[in-house]
Amino acid sequence: MLPEYLQGIARVAVDAAVSASPMAHRVRERLPQAQWDILADGEHLEPGYVQEAVLYLKQYKGRFVRPCPGTSHYQCCGYQIIHIGENCPLRCSYCILQAYFQDRVLKVWANQDDLWQELERTFTENSRQRFRMGTGEFTDSLVLEPLTGYSRDLVGFLRAYPQVCLELKSKVVDLSWMEAAHDPTRVLPAWSMNAPEISAREEQGQCATLEERLRAARTCAQAGFRVCLHFDPIILFPGWEAGYARTIEMIFDYLTPGDIAYVSLGSFRHMPDLKRHIAQNFPQSSYIYGEFITGLDGKQRLLRPLRVQQFRFLVQGLRQGGLDRQLYFCMESNEVWQAVLGRTPRDFGGLYRYLMDLAFEGSN
Repeated sequence: MLPEYLQGIARVAVDAAVSASPMAHRVRERLPQAQWDILADGEHLEPGYVQEAVLYLKQYKGRFVRPCPGTSHYQCCGYQIIHIGENCPLRCSYCILQAYFQDRVLKVWANQDDLWQELERTFTENSRQRFRMGTGEFTDSLVLEPLTGYSRDLVGFLRAYPQVCLELKSKVVDLSWMEAAHDPTRVLPAWSMNAPEISAREEQGQCATLEERLRAARTCAQAGFRVCLHFDPIILFPGWEAGYARTIEMIFDYLTPGDIAYVSLGSFRHMPDLKRHIAQNFPQSSYIYGEFITGLDGKQRLLRPLRVQQFRFLVQGLRQGGLDRQLYFCMESNEVWQAVLGRTPRDFGGLYRYLMDLAFEGSN
């Protein structure tokens, strides 16, 4: 049975070029009651589509493989994006996607043969190179999995390329992709973490609870996978110390340090325009009115002393549980790295190389 957040999809648009694709057949079987509109070449969605939850199976003509869009002046993890679609049916108040996409259309690139060809060409031309890749940049990696099976297809395809490690980042629980994984060291299931108060109040749209995410992470660890956890965004709110302490306690109730490949820490930061969207779409969200300054990349960032205070608190708790070398900051300066962790990416050959080594650690 489909999750409730997908049962509300009453219309499916599909480009004629992919209307007979395996993806289109799969979605039609799983959404038999939905209105099905086939778009001729060059035809666009009707304006009314933007006002409702619509699934759009698209013939994508751009690049599927692209670098993570990190900003200048801050340390980026440097992973590669496998672009499988855009938008998300979940409603997290802080989500950057609401500034990127002004509609509720859930876009899925259904021309998978083109994706497979681009991936094959990329890996063949760089056969000596390792790749740390993920699909959770412009959509949630697993949120549409019950409809599309995209992650399962991708995991199965990548079995032929041992130089690739795939991260699947999500706020929902769907482990159907596990059946396609031949080598658990090549897939990193990942979940977003936050304080229970933030998860309950700011992560809407039927996100899995923290307990559900961690139970799923434990299931993956018991099957031989190492998992990733992402504290991003860390938000300043009254009682944040107790909230994040509780989440850290929960992590070690379900996982051991050896189960975890890496943990990212990122403070809430945003393009100036995102604040307007949050205020309009989530008027109850007060964290956007904190003490922010404009960073070197033009984004609004919490004052550095406040960021460092929060980072130190979380790092202390995670270190007490046995994590240390797995910890890294997402888009932070060397000064923050040094102040909190006592090291900078330069000390271990750069963040890109370091995370690549962690991703492939213990691989066959």
